[in-house]
Amino acid sequence: MKNIIYLLFTFGIVSIANAQTVELDLFASGFSSSLDIQNAGDERLFVVEQGGIIKILNPDGTINATPFLDISSMVNSGGERGLLGLAFHPDYANNGYFFVHYSDSSSDTQISRFSVDGGNPDIADPGSELPILNVNQPATNHNGGSIAFGPDGYLYIALGDGGGSGDQDNNAQNLALMLGKLLRIDIDTPAGGNNYSIPPDNPFAGDPNIAEEIWAIGLRNPFRFSIDFKENKIWIGDVGQNAREEVNSEAINTGGLNYGWRCYEGNNTFNTTGCLPMNEYTFPVYDYAWNGGGSVIGGRVYRGSVYTDLQGIYIFGDIDGMLGTLDASYNYINQSSGNPNGTWVAFGEDVTGEMYAVSLGGNIYKISGGQVASTEDFNNNTFKVYPNPSNEVITIQSETELINHLSVFDINGRLIFSENIAQKGSTTLDVSKFSKGIYLLEITSEKGSTAVKKLIVK
Repeated sequence: MKNIIYLLFTFGIVSIANAQTVELDLFASGFSSSLDIQNAGDERLFVVEQGGIIKILNPDGTINATPFLDISSMVNSGGERGLLGLAFHPDYANNGYFFVHYSDSSSDTQISRFSVDGGNPDIADPGSELPILNVNQPATNHNGGSIAFGPDGYLYIALGDGGGSGDQDNNAQNLALMLGKLLRIDIDTPAGGNNYSIPPDNPFAGDPNIAEEIWAIGLRNPFRFSIDFKENKIWIGDVGQNAREEVNSEAINTGGLNYGWRCYEGNNTFNTTGCLPMNEYTFPVYDYAWNGGGSVIGGRVYRGSVYTDLQGIYIFGDIDGMLGTLDASYNYINQSSGNPNGTWVAFGEDVTGEMYAVSLGGNIYKISGGQVASTEDFNNNTFKVYPNPSNEVITIQSETELINHLSVFDINGRLIFSENIAQKGSTTLDVSKFSKGIYLLEITSEKGSTAVKKLIVK
């Protein structure tokens, strides 16, 4: 039986006729302490379990009997520790590399690379671990958890302030430490005896007195962040101390930002001893009162093609079951109260951009809206793409619409091609310079509506 949660999100001055509806439809269940969900550029979803296992969730809601990866013997799980995050390499279709964020046997943060089995795409090689980065954790909480590749191809890593209460050691503001930071590293060009290198445009690159991996500072426990590749923005849910929960969002290419912790908790002062002037900090785009049991879980911006009322809307949650939304201008739309059906710990998307919510209790929900794209919204029957697969030139054909723009995204949503055109009938696109793999071709019509086709380059 479906378990559906209906939420109406309305702007304060907008009539109920224009309300946005967010529905959560139970898609799969039976996971053990599910913490994350990702896709690898195909129809499969990969669900991360806290104990150290990654399982494959199929489009029909079934779960493969054999785990994709089992490193439970290597993972120290419990509380805020465990296998916390997963990211597939942008060129996963060719190299089979993926990266995980887990708590090792000493409860320290370990970032490692693994490889898919050469003969079976549904199984990874547990013996293929390549250690990338290890960070000492002075306590068992505030480990962060998210890892993701940005539009620049670099790996971003979120780490908490080291745990305890109030960041008494001021770790988040200490530039010599990676704790309480957002890191950015190049995992494709090892250097200096490490299995990664420092991007030359990192804000502190070249300074031996600073952790050069740092991209942003002043975070308390950024358990979940996501990158919206269409707007080139990062969204971070940063768990508060005991007064405010916060959501941060800035351009992903802006390095060196200071999000303020421990000086500020959300928009409130916390402990400003020795802190900089207020204008030196970047404050959240939204914060809300801590309710005595919740912790903000950063969400994602909806970029699917099915629900027009959710386009560009940031959907996020709290571990107590609250769901909230922000629009592209950071206007708060509304917030549901806590719901026992969801102990939200992550939000993810499939290869087409449709969104999913992960509950710690083992349930995966698919997110839907209240307004489904119609035939006037340039549906998939309006155009044809051929030949597909191809390694040369493809044709995009439409008999009824004027095609205004073409965009091509890789499996992680990174924009790799964009072109303005204006013609009916057909147009061509040379894909011979694209690497082999799966891409998403977004076609925009004269009316401003869009449709997405899967493109395979062989």
